[in-house]
Amino acid sequence: MVRVFLCYNECMYYTTGKFAKLAGVTERTIRYYDTIHLLKPSSVSANGYRQYNEEDLIKLQKILTLRELGFSIEEIFPMVSNKESIEDSFRLQIELVQSKINYMNSLLDSLKIASNTMKSGNMNWDVLSNLVKINNESSALIENYKNASNLNARIALHENYSTNPIGWYAWIASNVNWKGLNRVLEVGCGNGKLWDSVKVNLRHREIFLSDNSQGMVEYIRKKLGKDFNCLVCHCEQIPFKDAYFDGIFANHVLFYSDLSKSLQEISRVLKPDGVLYATTYGKDHMKEITEIVHGFDQNIQLSSHALYDIFGLENGMDVLSPYFSNIERREYEDALLVDKAKPIVDYILSCHGNQNEILMARYDMFYAYIESLLEKGPIKITKQACLFICHK
Repeated sequence: MVRVFLCYNECMYYTTGKFAKLAGVTERTIRYYDTIHLLKPSSVSANGYRQYNEEDLIKLQKILTLRELGFSIEEIFPMVSNKESIEDSFRLQIELVQSKINYMNSLLDSLKIASNTMKSGNMNWDVLSNLVKINNESSALIENYKNASNLNARIALHENYSTNPIGWYAWIASNVNWKGLNRVLEVGCGNGKLWDSVKVNLRHREIFLSDNSQGMVEYIRKKLGKDFNCLVCHCEQIPFKDAYFDGIFANHVLFYSDLSKSLQEISRVLKPDGVLYATTYGKDHMKEITEIVHGFDQNIQLSSHALYDIFGLENGMDVLSPYFSNIERREYEDALLVDKAKPIVDYILSCHGNQNEILMARYDMFYAYIESLLEKGPIKITKQACLFICHK
């Protein structure tokens, strides 16, 4: 049972024992969180006693809530390391708890239906199948949040610090020939940001947005409304008939899939005169971020493999040529000029590598390291991205 608590005594400090008692947890838990640097005391007295204050209580409350929701320590670390406001902290927790409540209510309803079906002696296997699916959704809640949170951190860095006045999504939309694109699919649509930048009339077009994350699909369905058809699917298996679409968008997504299967599927569902708009990175994209983390610790790997080696600016033509007869590459000229530590740290923590387990014990030191780099001036970060326009 998680206790939600606040301390209203200004500048009140608690010893480990009193702090644990107030929080309703054991001293062992508090000491463990201190040892792994998840929750350090605000101060240590001259005689070595750890002292916790109101901010520590709020942070512990968030840790306990996230643990109750099923997040691991490694997953919680970046979520409590962010220097966010108290209001934002509680807003996040409310959203996550509400999602959990919705899940539990669905599970409860399905269990009741299954039980009543059993009592009637007429078991419906569709009911059991639905129950199994709902049971699998609990872990998906966490994964969906992580995906959305990481994506937002990466988008925020680019949106707030890009030197090109034309944003990435607006640039993609400006390179699209919308004439004849009446039935369109985006694979791996994420949070649907591309469609915020599309200025053409979509009313008489059929737009399908797909993602393999149920959470993302639900999010964009609420965000974009009834003008879009939203569905869960993977680009390796697109549930439409042959030659169905005039155009397909794949923004920074193909390198996450089995490339051969995905391109075969995309080619299959495109009309004979259809077009694929696919984006990717080059080998120098964000190279300074890697240099920064390696300057702090050579053991940090932000990704298990280089995505541009799978499908990148340099090899994209060769990868696409077996499936398309006419391919054009257009490069996006841009760079980042970042003058604050937090967006860089947030971006690094959002990556898919081993950085969180390494930085968890040294977060404050790493943050100070980034700030020391910024003392010399804003950090310039290379961007190297492109759009392939591919005709069948």
